[in-house]
Amino acid sequence: MIEVARGDSPLVLGLPHTGTQIPGEILSRLNATGQAMADTDWHIDRLYDGLVADITTVRTPIHRYVIDVNRDPADISLYPGQNTTSLCALTDFDGAPIYRAGMEPDAEEIARRSEAFHAPYHDALTTELERLRAVHGFTILYDCHSIRSHIPFLFDGTLPDFNIGTNERTTCAPELEQYVQQICANADGYSHVVNGRFKGGWTTRHNGRPKEGLHAIQMELAQSTYMAEAAPWTWAQDKVDRLRRPLAEILTTLKNWSPA
Repeated sequence: MIEVARGDSPLVLGLPHTGTQIPGEILSRLNATGQAMADTDWHIDRLYDGLVADITTVRTPIHRYVIDVNRDPADISLYPGQNTTSLCALTDFDGAPIYRAGMEPDAEEIARRSEAFHAPYHDALTTELERLRAVHGFTILYDCHSIRSHIPFLFDGTLPDFNIGTNERTTCAPELEQYVQQICANADGYSHVVNGRFKGGWTTRHNGRPKEGLHAIQMELAQSTYMAEAAPWTWAQDKVDRLRRPLAEILTTLKNWSPA
């Protein structure tokens, strides 16, 4: 079920939210809002494909409405006091219900989904990180995300183009954050922020242990940088061509980095 493409460099890309598969038994209980799957990280696997060679990717084809593999499996909020979605989301990013009334999953079902879909993704990710750490003595997880740039339920105003998350510089070596930030700052016509609204999800926080040689950084892209932010979520080739240049520079820099 989990899609893994192996490389030999220390860089691993996580792709937790590009999947669109929803088992029929769950899909039939979603309302029209849920079935629209508006909160997908549309095209992100395609956007990063082929930017650099010899890297590892780990992707789940399961949609985040089944279970969000970037949430704490204990369903503890990553952003206390702020609107967010849960391990098994009951609303979309606009706060609208995604299930037909009375058809939401209960605790037992959430536990089953976690075992079936959340655990296998992280088992695969851990396997690849440990495989590469055994070779290089360290590894870097770059977690790939995107989101609409205007979502009042989640944040005010317009989201910056590049949203770098290191959970307040705890999940990677400081110079890795600095390199990525500098590339984003030098990218003409783009805005960026470090540890703003998105500081890194559970994947980044769980795997980012730099003292153990495990470095993790999340990149949340505003979808306006490469696509239309409304259905049918159209890929914008001219924007893509421009965006892939700084993204390639980021991945190349991470791939070639090694600890002092």
